[in-house]
Amino acid sequence: MSFKKPISSLVLIYTEDFKVLLMERADKKAFWQSVTGSLEANETPSEAAAREVFEETGINVNQYSLEDWHLSHVYEIYAHWRYRYAPDVTHNTEHIFGLKVPAPIPIQLSADEHVQYLWLDWKEAMDKVFSWTNVEAIKKLAEIHQLKL
Repeated sequence: MSFKKPISSLVLIYTEDFKVLLMERADKKAFWQSVTGSLEANETPSEAAAREVFEETGINVNQYSLEDWHLSHVYEIYAHWRYRYAPDVTHNTEHIFGLKVPAPIPIQLSADEHVQYLWLDWKEAMDKVFSWTNVEAIKKLAEIHQLKL
């Protein structure tokens, strides 16, 4: 079995009027999140971000501008997902990116990963996401664009 690298990318996809794309995971009901995924062999965080956006949404980041927000978080991997990693791995480093699109656009979900998606106002999205790293990514969006929390 090949294990996942404990390094990932999170991409917060948002619109010009700060609607945020959230997707509900297929394997965990009510777990709403942004695009996320682990780096593959010899991949940089930005390459992983671009690949994951395309795999999970059908969006080609080259049509827009992938923004490296120069932010990362280290978090403990949930016990029910640890089997994906080498036995001694307990933490993951997640690099945060933004991707601005002009307006909410149709998304092509990867059925094995997500069951539905929503475009929500950034404040509503902050209340709906499951993980603290998603909350922090939305806070970073607010900071970059000087939105009031």
